[in-house]
Amino acid sequence: MSSTFTALLLEESAGKVSARVASLSESDLPPGEVTVAVEYSTLNYKDGMILQGIGKLVRKYPHVPGVDFAGTVESSTSPAWKPGDKVVLTGWRVGESSWGGYAQKARVKASQLVRLPDGLTTKRAMAIGTAGFTAMLAVMALEDNGLKPGAGEVLVTGAAGGLGSVAVAILAKLGHPVAASTGRPETHDYLKSLGASVLVDRAELAKLPARPLDSERWAGSIDSVGSTTLATVLTQLKYRAAVASCGLAGGSDLPATVIPFLLRGVRLIGIDSVMCPLPQRQVAWARLARDLPLDKLDAMTETARLADLPRLAPAILKGGIRGRLIVDTRG
Repeated sequence: MSSTFTALLLEESAGKVSARVASLSESDLPPGEVTVAVEYSTLNYKDGMILQGIGKLVRKYPHVPGVDFAGTVESSTSPAWKPGDKVVLTGWRVGESSWGGYAQKARVKASQLVRLPDGLTTKRAMAIGTAGFTAMLAVMALEDNGLKPGAGEVLVTGAAGGLGSVAVAILAKLGHPVAASTGRPETHDYLKSLGASVLVDRAELAKLPARPLDSERWAGSIDSVGSTTLATVLTQLKYRAAVASCGLAGGSDLPATVIPFLLRGVRLIGIDSVMCPLPQRQVAWARLARDLPLDKLDAMTETARLADLPRLAPAILKGGIRGRLIVDTRG
């Protein structure tokens, strides 16, 4: 294997972050037990923030971003992995506190890798990425709370985004009637093709709740918006139903009351995919390989190159990316 490789390098000057495609040496890689030849990465909301220098998620520059990657083990000092193994990485603050997947090579801890499940390619694994992995964790959390097919409609907010798209497809495959909330009418046919049976205008949920409890409607919900949307969803959950909170595209505040918790016993479940324990990761990836319709995954996926990412970062932060965007690091 070549000792040089191509990467998207972030640099900071006078408080401004800039990105360029650079040629790096293997000696530039951080310490770690496993070196991976990266084949694909992906663009998540957090990647958009990092590329734009928002939120001080990266403290040390120069930096290679990319919170996900999939590829083939090139070398390993750990007995857990050998050259040729196909692996996936999401989370662990890789791409934030350490170099990530927007490169043709990455070096990480052995414990941060998950074996690529049977039935998935590295390309499809990154079409799933952190967004889809988080969606699966949310589905599992709702199931742990008792959600079963036949319980009623399950609401997915931010449904046309990456996390929402995967959530809609999984829930529909599992037999749940899915209500997909979006503010983009042009995505209605797309969401129906993923399995959504009802479409909800984002504006209906984005207003401050008019009263502490609304009519019971949702058997469960996966929310990637937060703020007033999440507050409204809490007032509309059925008795003892739950909402899995996965994101803050609409804001990090929560202008809610405790009334839904006290009078309906509803539950608000936080979903953290970054530090998720390995056993749960393995279960989630196995479920994704089984429960996510791969034809629908392919239909929601587009491909970009490393050089395209600085241009695409603002779009994902503004909700302008539909479905999933994978990054082919090799071209």
